[in-house]
Amino acid sequence: MLHLRILSPSTLTQDVLGCLVGSPAVSGIAVTRDASVEPVGDLVVADVAREGANEIIDHLRALGVHQEGSLHIEPVRTWLSRTGFEAEQRTPGSSADAVVWADVAQRSYEETELNWTYLSFMTLATLLAAIAIVTDSQILVIGAMVLGPEFGAIAALGVALVRRRFVLLARATRTLVVGFALSIAVTTVMALLARAVGWVTVDNVTGPRPGTDFIYSPDKWSFIVAVIAAAAGVLSITSAKMSGLSGVFISVTTVPAAGNVALGLAFGVGHEIWGSTLQLVVNIAGMAVAGWATLAFQQSVWARFSARRVTVVNRLRRR
Repeated sequence: MLHLRILSPSTLTQDVLGCLVGSPAVSGIAVTRDASVEPVGDLVVADVAREGANEIIDHLRALGVHQEGSLHIEPVRTWLSRTGFEAEQRTPGSSADAVVWADVAQRSYEETELNWTYLSFMTLATLLAAIAIVTDSQILVIGAMVLGPEFGAIAALGVALVRRRFVLLARATRTLVVGFALSIAVTTVMALLARAVGWVTVDNVTGPRPGTDFIYSPDKWSFIVAVIAAAAGVLSITSAKMSGLSGVFISVTTVPAAGNVALGLAFGVGHEIWGSTLQLVVNIAGMAVAGWATLAFQQSVWARFSARRVTVVNRLRRR
């Protein structure tokens, strides 16, 4: 169940109510006249079954509510309502399977903002990955994977392609390129300092590393794992079941590969640089493709549910 909070100009309120009242996915509506100061108008709240939210949101956007007023979409964690239950029963599909595209797009824009927080997490994760490689610690590698913030931007590539948001595509690409470039540069400088004081030697980078040698040795499984992990990650994001994301973070080798590139640059070890760069590219490409394919499938399937829903609504109106 979702809760819609709409600040509507007075001139649009009747159209907004018409949209809500006419939908079987809506279980409750309340209006407070003249409650809004900016914009001048009314406050409209409604409870909507998640399965039917996209059509309502699209209709409200077509009315221009988001331009002249505002629309807040909030998930309801716990609710008790007979009419709400009936609204979910009337609306085809499952709440867990429903993709609220406005929410997905909003999160994609937030995750791809190039800010100091993103760059700091990216740099710290890459530094931790470099230390994990030097110490051959699988535990630290997992920590670096979880700390890295890059999955949101990679998932945004798929959202941008499916929803044809080319501004988002450019933004996500820039965030990924700048984030990895800066984190590798900073880690390279720190590795040079560690080399200068004798904390890290070339043997630490080129010697046997049974726990972390997979980082610079990509193969077919690297791509397959990236595809599976990204598909699971996108499903976690779109279904609001975020518990699956932790498994995604510790399955892909993006940040560790960036850390190994930095060490290879600091010590001039070519095969470490190229092997890790290939690992990085394979993982990002696999996740981007899988994210796009998963979202495209969800959009296609949900379009069929929407068409079926229109048929159900028409039947209800005839009765």
